[in-house]
Amino acid sequence: MPAALLALLVGVLIGVGVTVVIVAAIRARTRAEQAAHPRVPDAVTAILDVLDDAAIVTDSSGTVVATSPSSTWLGAAPGERLEQDELRELMKEARHAGLSESRTMRIRAGRVSREARLVIARSAQIGRGFILVFVRDISEQERLQQMRQDFIQNTSHELKTPVGAIALLAEALEMAADDPDQVRRFSERMSAEADRLGQLTGRIMNLSRLQAADELIDVGDVAVDEVVQSAVDAHQVTATGAEVELITGGDRGCYVHGDARVLVEAVGNLVSNAIAYSPKGSHVGVGVREVDGAVEIAVTDQGIGIAEQDQNRIFERFYRADQARSRHTGGTGLGLSIVKHAIQRHGGEVRLWSREGQGSTFTIRLPVADPPTGAIHTKKQKKRAAKRAVLRKEENA
Repeated sequence: MPAALLALLVGVLIGVGVTVVIVAAIRARTRAEQAAHPRVPDAVTAILDVLDDAAIVTDSSGTVVATSPSSTWLGAAPGERLEQDELRELMKEARHAGLSESRTMRIRAGRVSREARLVIARSAQIGRGFILVFVRDISEQERLQQMRQDFIQNTSHELKTPVGAIALLAEALEMAADDPDQVRRFSERMSAEADRLGQLTGRIMNLSRLQAADELIDVGDVAVDEVVQSAVDAHQVTATGAEVELITGGDRGCYVHGDARVLVEAVGNLVSNAIAYSPKGSHVGVGVREVDGAVEIAVTDQGIGIAEQDQNRIFERFYRADQARSRHTGGTGLGLSIVKHAIQRHGGEVRLWSREGQGSTFTIRLPVADPPTGAIHTKKQKKRAAKRAVLRKEENA
């Protein structure tokens, strides 16, 4: 009996010993695997998921092992090497020092993209063999800052011209005080420069208001017929003086949602430009149509047209395709920029078609709105309203 107990005890000891050896071997193998293939800490992964800035984690060889959702523009994908040389330099610095300095640099957006973005980047070592790279894209901030600087410079330049002219004319007027004809001539020119100055400052204020405001103020259902008629009436005298005929047509009874005053100004700017760049005896057409859930207001002229190289820049502030013609017509270079921002505020867009010597067509496209109760009168209006109702029903189905 004692011999059996001794044998059992020896067996238990041997089993425990074998178990200990196996557990130790498993732990050693696990440690070896972790050393060979380290795992990103769960806390780091959780942080990456909520970051607004681009963040990338690489292993010691520079291979990407984890990324934040906002880092896709960098072209970084797990299992691939980080492409940007500038970011790899930061990683090397962090690997030796533990943390790199914050740097502002330009890097390519993705592997094949030629777009260079301005970023602030920093790198740090985390865990065992991992490098974390933070990248904040400040290209938009740079663009906005450049726009502000350009706006200030252009505004200063544009204001200097009429202000300087008024100052010189005032001096000339004083010197010609004894000559009634000269006084009359200088006074007329001063009045014209003052009008130009007033127009310029007014448009600068309108553009600034449109760019600064988050929302339109006086919003409601707007009858497109009234917008077109108001814009045409406001420029009828100018058109008559220029011997240009204004013609309106197209669908009637269309409505959009927005600020009527802003829309009248936008359409009026297009009509004014069309008149200014049209020859005598021609006509300017303002047409309206409802198509694909949108209302289109097209202003067409038979003028000089816009060169192809100028069409992409025509909506920039203070940009003038024809400098000499703009000076002659008193243009400020802000009208089309105001149109673009006004229509964008309404969730729409402005399209341009133009050929040199054939004329231009500017088309405002706005989301259509249902007419107010009691505003549907004609069969055509009722048909369009019924069609919109069917489309909405299909979308909601």
